[in-house]
Amino acid sequence: MTPGYLLDTHILIRVLIEPKKLTREQARVITERLRRSDPLSFSAASLLEIAALSAEGKVGLKSSLEQFFADLRSKSVFRLLPITYEIASDVAYLSPVLRDPADCAIVATARVHSLRLITSDQRIIESKLVPVID
Repeated sequence: MTPGYLLDTHILIRVLIEPKKLTREQARVITERLRRSDPLSFSAASLLEIAALSAEGKVGLKSSLEQFFADLRSKSVFRLLPITYEIASDVAYLSPVLRDPADCAIVATARVHSLRLITSDQRIIESKLVPVID
């Protein structure tokens, strides 16, 4: 069985808006998944992070936030994973290491669902808390 993958927030944005900013390995894995119509998961925490980044003007959406979310929702390859009690419990364990609540929720989601995280976040990569594609 093919391993599953979880997209970190910045990777999700890059896939949809700036694919040239993906590393060679990230692009290879994502392209292969898209070619086979295998799901690419993302955490509900990423929706909150994208909304906050958009409100702060830190992410250049080609359209409105609502249109970005509608486009994301319409692509069946992307699978939204909710934050569960199990994920929230793991966040408490991860907080001292990662500090950022969104990073903790995303890493916990990957851990609970046994997914490899596609990320460029050095703190997450160096933590070795979850297998990554960087």
